[in-house]
Amino acid sequence: MAARRFVVEADGGSRGNPGPAGYGAVVRDGDTGQLLAEAAEFIGHATNNVAEYKGLIAGLRAAREIDPGASVDVRMDSKLVVEQMSGRWKIKHPDMQPLAAEAREVFPRGRVRYTWIPREQNKDADRLANEAMDAGKAGRQWEPRPVAASAPSPVELPETEPLGTESLGTEPLGTEPLETAVPKTGWAAPADLGTPTTFVLLRHGETHLTPEKRFSGSGGTDPELSEKGRWQAERVAEALAARGSVQAVVASPMRRARQTAETVAARLGLEVRYEEGLREVDFGAWEGMTFAEARERYPDDLTAWLGSTKVRPTGGGESFATLTHRVGVARDKILARHPGRTVLVVSHVSPIKTLVRLALGAPPDALYRMELSAASLCAVQYYADGNASLRLLNDTGHLR
Repeated sequence: MAARRFVVEADGGSRGNPGPAGYGAVVRDGDTGQLLAEAAEFIGHATNNVAEYKGLIAGLRAAREIDPGASVDVRMDSKLVVEQMSGRWKIKHPDMQPLAAEAREVFPRGRVRYTWIPREQNKDADRLANEAMDAGKAGRQWEPRPVAASAPSPVELPETEPLGTESLGTEPLGTEPLETAVPKTGWAAPADLGTPTTFVLLRHGETHLTPEKRFSGSGGTDPELSEKGRWQAERVAEALAARGSVQAVVASPMRRARQTAETVAARLGLEVRYEEGLREVDFGAWEGMTFAEARERYPDDLTAWLGSTKVRPTGGGESFATLTHRVGVARDKILARHPGRTVLVVSHVSPIKTLVRLALGAPPDALYRMELSAASLCAVQYYADGNASLRLLNDTGHLR
């Protein structure tokens, strides 16, 4: 009788890296895709990599409990863990070495194979890791549910090849809810992960609404740059031309972002590619109002909106949860299209703050704690293992 085959999908995360951390893992039947077991745990203060390794160990142990004679296909979106456990990369960090050794002891040598998968194919393990971290934040541990009651229908397992036979970072990523698709934040990615993809995030120049701090989203009048805004775009173009590092330009299709991007791109000798997901949020009935005016006319609606990312502005606007989803999809498309390159991303206050927040792994209310001036620059680097690093925030030196 042939040995059973399991698929283990594992993930881990840290909100702060290091910070509050947790892991998640699922075990599936390798032939049918049926969910057999789930595991998750809040592990306290740790790094992303530690959490990922602990998720791997938990998944392997759950598989061994079902059948210690099985063979296992481990599928993770962490290139670091997959490469190290496959023996292609050395394990240099002292925190990783004992965890890798522990993982190797769960099953005999030769019974476990490691494969990298895109993040959207690892969403169940990622969800469990986030559930564990949420539970830890609430002062409790994650508790498993009966698999029979919670298991989804059997899934068709994707055909994957071991790392080295497919190109990492070039697959178009999925469109699952963003809070389960956030790149894991990083302090400093290992040098052997290769060249990161850098987003230089540029907020468009001023319009006539900017100095008055009026709501100006995708549901409004789509104003053009003011005279000062055009001057700001020229200053950004000069600064970026002097740096000479930008290799591609992607922008929101809204007029003020388009004008800013075209000014800079012309100076750099590049074309502009437009991405619908980078447009500003739709503020509904509040478009064109100041915050004080919206507070006076719609006090309850505004309070509810500030209290939850799922609440839409008055009149059918767009929630920040919806914004986060589409911005994350746009981010993933740009990463897939320009791996290892420096990309100028020209957008608006809300999308740029969202990209920064996601890179930091910060909570949604962090959006209200950032200053982002017109024509300012931010920079985020994304590494091949999913780590992200904020390098610059609200730089306006080129405007002085």
